[in-house]
Amino acid sequence: MTKIDSINEPTKPKDRYKVTNWKEYNSGLKRRGNLTLWVDDSISTKWYHVGPAKRGGQIIYSSECIVLLLTLKAVFRLPFRQLAGFAESVFSLMGVDLQVPSYTQICRRQAGLKVPLGISERLKNGEPIHLVVDSSGLKIYGECEWKVRKHGWGKRRTWRKIHVGVDEKTGEITAQVLTDNKTDDAAVLVDLVADTFDQGVEINKVGTDGAYDHYSCWDMLTDLEIEPIIPPRENAVYQLDEKEQLTDHPRNQAIEIIDEGGLEANRKGWKIQSGYHRRSKSENAFFRWKTILGEKMYAREFENQKTEAAVKAAVLNKFIQIAAPKSVKVA
Repeated sequence: MTKIDSINEPTKPKDRYKVTNWKEYNSGLKRRGNLTLWVDDSISTKWYHVGPAKRGGQIIYSSECIVLLLTLKAVFRLPFRQLAGFAESVFSLMGVDLQVPSYTQICRRQAGLKVPLGISERLKNGEPIHLVVDSSGLKIYGECEWKVRKHGWGKRRTWRKIHVGVDEKTGEITAQVLTDNKTDDAAVLVDLVADTFDQGVEINKVGTDGAYDHYSCWDMLTDLEIEPIIPPRENAVYQLDEKEQLTDHPRNQAIEIIDEGGLEANRKGWKIQSGYHRRSKSENAFFRWKTILGEKMYAREFENQKTEAAVKAAVLNKFIQIAAPKSVKVA
């Protein structure tokens, strides 16, 4: 097909959706910026560190204090100096007599900080979920994407990879792992599954893209009695045993469905039959992340970047619990 023919070829009209809970959704979007949502009155009882004294400099502020300040920093996109001034003004208006740590101390305390993802109890106590997994890049420094596409890159560009596991039904992030940009996606899948279990959430399906088509991923999920929804690569071959006979490996079953045609034709039929398209929920999570919180990381040390990513994942979970649109297809 020539370029002209492809341009003149009629395209399928884009599906249209309508939000059915606009009143509640709009109210929730407004609440996301409400300070009382992020600064609770009970924080005064957890502001200062309580624990045995140790050799050296003493810890004054609790981990909950630092997590709260980092959360405000992520939500309102504040540099550290403005964050300290913002917190002081908020406590002054609230009439709360709390001392705010210096901006340098907040920055130092990021490293190794344990940040809860804030997963809803409904998800923890509910049925096993369909976990969808994907990764995306978060820029540390470098030129913008438009400049690179238009004129090519002229300066060094560096980024991290954020790997997330998302519940396809609610959109909540149940696990996240930050790595360098050279880490293979498949190598992180076991950590995302393990972290989801550690959060108290059970899994019955895992959906990924073709980057996870490794026998290590298939076997790990099968051993945990989790249904893998992983598209085999286009040149995939069957797994044979020592007698050159087909094994009952789930990857062989997926290849058979694709070869036989599935519900429609080949790979498209397998995707419909397996529910592969639900994996787009993970891409929606990245869209929310980069639209609301930005596509750039502000921390420079890797350990601090891990904490920043965990805080932002917890913020997105809070957002989705407050306001989630319910849309139906209209055309």
